[in-house]
Amino acid sequence: MPRLFTALEIPRDAALSLSFLRGGLPAARWIDAENYHITLRFFGDVDARTADELVAGLDRVHQASFPLALRGMGAFGSKKPHSVYAGVDPSRALDHLHDEMDKLARRVGLAPDPRRFTPHVTLARLRNAKDEDVARYLAGRGDFRTAPFTVGRFVLLSSRDSVGGGPYVLEEAFPLKGGSTAREASLGGAFLEPAFR
Repeated sequence: MPRLFTALEIPRDAALSLSFLRGGLPAARWIDAENYHITLRFFGDVDARTADELVAGLDRVHQASFPLALRGMGAFGSKKPHSVYAGVDPSRALDHLHDEMDKLARRVGLAPDPRRFTPHVTLARLRNAKDEDVARYLAGRGDFRTAPFTVGRFVLLSSRDSVGGGPYVLEEAFPLKGGSTAREASLGGAFLEPAFR
């Protein structure tokens, strides 16, 4: 069964800026730049029928394209840091898009996400990282920010069960109003291809 989630892609210029943040943190496993994304809603392992229902629902999401920027740095895991990330400027449009994904997940019978939505781009997974190393890394990069970019679509991605960080497969792309691309069909060796025909 595919492990599915919706996400926003990171444009090339912003991804380049993020890639400059790599290094300087022992015990970090850095995410490849082509796998940078902002998760909107994690759906988990779903069967083919649920996957089809999700795609049909995602195809009906109507929202205008909107500007977004990355800003600041942080770490997840208050007692034992397990990842570092770049933050996202507050955005009502982004929150609304996430809420639409959450409503759709409930409509197709998926369990509510117990985690609070904290939009971010994961930069590295940490293993046995020292608190002081993480604090030093973040302190030296706390003023990180990118120029605003336009979010013109969201995507449905799949991943294999792993420790995280990709590789991800682009299953479908859904343009927002004002987005420059039409809805794209599945790319690559997608897990879901038979369910979509």
